[in-house]
Amino acid sequence: MTFEKRSPIPVKEAIQRVVKQDINSSKISVPLNQSTGHILASDVVATYDIPRFNKSPYDGFAIRSQDSIGASGDNRVHFKVIDHIGAGSVSDKKVGEHEAVRIMTGAQLPEGTDAVVMFEQTVQQEDTFSIRKTFEQHENVSLKGEETQTGDIVLKAGQQINPGAIAVLATYGYTDIEVWKKPSIAVIATGSELLEVEDELQPGKIRNSNGPMIKALAEKFGLKVGTYQIQQDDLQSSIEVVKKAMDEHDIVITTGGVSVGDFDYLPEIYQALHAEVLFNKVAMRPGSVTTVAVANNKYLFGLSGNPSACFTGFELFVKPAINQMMNANAVYPQIVKATLMEDFTKANPFTRFIRAKATFTSAGATVIPSGFNKSGAVVAIAHSNSMIMLPGGTRGFKKGHLVDVILTESSAYEEELNI
Repeated sequence: MTFEKRSPIPVKEAIQRVVKQDINSSKISVPLNQSTGHILASDVVATYDIPRFNKSPYDGFAIRSQDSIGASGDNRVHFKVIDHIGAGSVSDKKVGEHEAVRIMTGAQLPEGTDAVVMFEQTVQQEDTFSIRKTFEQHENVSLKGEETQTGDIVLKAGQQINPGAIAVLATYGYTDIEVWKKPSIAVIATGSELLEVEDELQPGKIRNSNGPMIKALAEKFGLKVGTYQIQQDDLQSSIEVVKKAMDEHDIVITTGGVSVGDFDYLPEIYQALHAEVLFNKVAMRPGSVTTVAVANNKYLFGLSGNPSACFTGFELFVKPAINQMMNANAVYPQIVKATLMEDFTKANPFTRFIRAKATFTSAGATVIPSGFNKSGAVVAIAHSNSMIMLPGGTRGFKKGHLVDVILTESSAYEEELNI
C-alpha cells in the first residue's frame, strides 16, 4: 500500500475545479405539479399577452375620457350607467356619449371606453353619477400586453422552479416542463469503528452519523439516495462496492477513510477506477483532507469522517457539483456579511469554517459560533444555520468585526415583521 502525497489548494480553487467539470445531467419532462425544486432546462415564453385585454385595476366606472373634459368642482359632469359587469364577464353594450358601465377589478373595458373612474371619485345617484375632474385616455387602465407580450421570455433556463415560477407556468398553460434530471447519490460510510444507528454501543465504537446526515442533506434537494456498506480491510471488495455504487448512481460520496494513514484505501480505489483526482487536500479547517475525483463522467467525493468536516465538505463541494450538473444559474454557496457577536481568537493558518447561528433583524445581520467547534462535534451542527468563513493567514477576530457567512438554512429571521 502506497502513501499518498497531499498538497493543499485554496478553497476557491477547489470549488472551481469541481464546477468546471463537463458533467451534466440529462433533460427530462415532468408534470407541472411535480416540477417544484427542479432546474429549468429551457426558456419559458409567454403564450399570450398579459393583460389579454385592456382591463380595470379598480372597482369603478368605465367611461369615454373625452366625455370628462372640463369637469371640475364647479362643473360636475354627469354619466348614465347602462350596464354592470364583474371580472370574467364582458359587456355587450357599446358605450356612447356620457354613458358608463359599472366595472369590477380585472374586468375587460367595454367597447368605446378608455378610462376608469374609481368609486370614491364619484357622487352616485341611482343609475347616474357625476365627477369633478378630467380623466386622461387610459387613466386607471391596465393596457393589453403591458406586463408581458406573446413570445417574451418569462423564465430563463437554469432557474430553479419555485412557487412563483409555478404560478407563471400555470398562467401560460404549461402542463409539462422540460427540466434537468436531478442526480442520484450513493452514500458509503467507511470506518471499522462505525456502528449502525440501531446497534448497541461497544468499546471503541461510534454510531454512523455521517451517512444519515448526508442522506438528509441530499434529500433536501429532492435527490434519491442509496446507502452502501464497505469493508475497509478488504481492498477488492471495497472497489466492487464503489463500482456498484457508480453503476447505480450519478454521484458517489464516501465519508471516512480519507485521512492520511496506512489503512486508507481510497487512493487505490480511485486508481483502480481510473479516476482523475481533482484534489486531495484543501487549505481549510475542518475538512482539509477532502478528496474529489471524477470517473466515467461521475463525481466521487471523499469527505472527512468528522461530522463537522463532512458537513462542511458537502456544503462547499457537493452542493455546487449538484447545481453544476443541472446547469443551474446559481451554483455557488450563498455568502452574506454579518457582525461577529463574540470573540474568536483562534489563529487561522487555513481558511476556517465555523458552525454558527446567524440572525437577521431590521438592525442588520449578526452571527455567533454555535457551541463546541471541534471537527468531530455533532450537536453544534443541529443548532447552526450558517458557517462563518474566516480567511487564512489571520490571527483571530474580535466581537464587532464584519465577517463572511455562508447560509446553510433559511431560518435566520428572529424578528416579527413590523407591519
